[in-house]
Amino acid sequence: MALTGAALFAFVIAHMLGNWLIFVGPDAINAYAYKLQSMPELLWVARLGLLAMVGVHIACAVSLIIDNRRAKAGGYSVGKPVDATWASRSMALSGLIVLSFIIFHLLHFTTQNIDPSYRTMYASLDGKKVHDVYNMVVKGFSNPLVSGFYILGVGLLGAHLAHGVQSMFRSLGLSSPGIFPLLKKAALAFGLLIGLGMAAVPISVLSGVVKARPDIEYTSHHIANAQHASLE
Repeated sequence: MALTGAALFAFVIAHMLGNWLIFVGPDAINAYAYKLQSMPELLWVARLGLLAMVGVHIACAVSLIIDNRRAKAGGYSVGKPVDATWASRSMALSGLIVLSFIIFHLLHFTTQNIDPSYRTMYASLDGKKVHDVYNMVVKGFSNPLVSGFYILGVGLLGAHLAHGVQSMFRSLGLSSPGIFPLLKKAALAFGLLIGLGMAAVPISVLSGVVKARPDIEYTSHHIANAQHASLE
């Protein structure tokens, strides 16, 4: 569980940094998406690998929950937490909500089943027809309900990671009583960074900081002009 958690944590950071390209501009995030989509085999191997790790992570979590319940079959006479935070006590619940958020996110922006109109959004990039990820993201997060669920999901993801990172280091034997207080603060800071960093995109769209640009009509005439300009 610690190893899959570490891999997923690294992916979340990379994904967040990729999302931040929307603040650089439409061409930046569209170029990033085009680069990924130009390697479909590698991209799907990575996606399937991530889904496999999520599956293993969930299976390990279920196994640990069952083991913990068996170990304390009689329960406690007084259920008063001593050194447990809200995040640690609600890992199962937050994990389920995060899982539902991930499924929604994949159906929304990756497979585009929730809004098929995303599939026909195109822009021009250096004379090439590319998927207009910039406008797709802006359109998606312009819906307050979608953005609200996304913000809730990444907020719980941050809380989940804040506790998960602590547990990961302890499980791998990389923690000690002397450094654990510092590790705990660092994990909380990372969790907060992830939550706020991932929520920055929908918040920026809702607040009007990031706005839709006029759709660029993709025509052979437009591309011809772009290619001619690049030759000059």
